[in-house]
Amino acid sequence: MRITGGELKGLHVPDTKLNLRPTTNKAKQALFNILNNRIQWETCDALELFAGTGSISFELASRGAKTITAVDLDRQNCKLIRQNADSLKLPLIRTVHADAVTFLRNTKEKWSLIIADPPYNYRHYELLVKLIFEKHLLREDGLLVVEHSRRTNFGALPFFTEQRKYGEVNFSFFDEKDRAGTV
Repeated sequence: MRITGGELKGLHVPDTKLNLRPTTNKAKQALFNILNNRIQWETCDALELFAGTGSISFELASRGAKTITAVDLDRQNCKLIRQNADSLKLPLIRTVHADAVTFLRNTKEKWSLIIADPPYNYRHYELLVKLIFEKHLLREDGLLVVEHSRRTNFGALPFFTEQRKYGEVNFSFFDEKDRAGTV
């Protein structure tokens, strides 16, 4: 995987041959172009759910996020993220081996930014969003971003603000500030 922006831009991070669907570089760049206008990186505490290779976590670190928690159910994914974070000397990335829903139910932490990238056939998208807002896991002015296929529509969910489309990749944005619509 390649880091597309920030201090580590252009760096290739080993991702082995894990059976994953990582966010494409084009979609990742588009997402971070949006986030650059909404997030103050130097104070950003970020959570990546369904971290996979940690691609998003490494982008967050490259942009200057203060702390990053990468959660994944697969032990090998967590090991890979930890190894890459150690080799890049990025102690700000913490890995958690856990199911995303279980993690959300048990955590008391709050984040400025939560990015969830579950498998496209994931059946608990709405539960993830519900837990994050019911438990107030976002800091004031916090932002939730969910990556999903074009077949999934979150427009009717509370706190949904907009959806951005990049080919097959879609990002839905949620926050408690306003309710805009689909772009």
